[in-house]
Amino acid sequence: MAERMGGAPDPQTTSTIAGDDWYARRVTGETFEHVAFLDVDFTEVATEGATFTECVFRGCRFNASVHTGSAFVNCTFRRTSLFDATFTRAKLTGTMFDRCTFGALKVEGGDWSFTGLPGADLRGSVFRGVRMREADLTGAKCQGAQFRDTDLSGASVYGSSFETGDLRGSDLSAFDPTEVKLRDAVISFDQAVVLAMALGLDVRAE
Repeated sequence: MAERMGGAPDPQTTSTIAGDDWYARRVTGETFEHVAFLDVDFTEVATEGATFTECVFRGCRFNASVHTGSAFVNCTFRRTSLFDATFTRAKLTGTMFDRCTFGALKVEGGDWSFTGLPGADLRGSVFRGVRMREADLTGAKCQGAQFRDTDLSGASVYGSSFETGDLRGSDLSAFDPTEVKLRDAVISFDQAVVLAMALGLDVRAE
């Protein structure tokens, strides 16, 4: 079972919603705090401006769901499916994902700083213009994924793979090419210089 960085425990919940069917429900501007969602079906749910603070989602389904301007702050997702889910300008600061399914995940903008995604299978996922400072991507499978114009400064990427992915425009200052698989990844010239310097090379204009 994946743990939060530093071994911090899951949030303490004070209420439980179990086995409910929220299929295609619209959740606008609602607030949920310290709620445990157990085996809840959020398939095709559309949230807008909703806030989930220190909630736990276990065994839930977020397939084809859409979240616009919503926040999932310091939450925990365990054994939850987010296949084809879309997050636009969403805030997931400090949220932890453990043994979740992410196929075709799409993230546009928003703040995913300090998010825990250790060992996550993010192959084929798309992150564009996302703030992911100090995110935990240790051992993550990101082959073929797009991380475009994404702030990955301070991210933990040891043992992760970004092979055949598109990293253009992203901050790669936390990447050690000896510890991350980058074969056939697409990067810019400026990023190539950053990675060369990480290898201890003396890069000069002439």
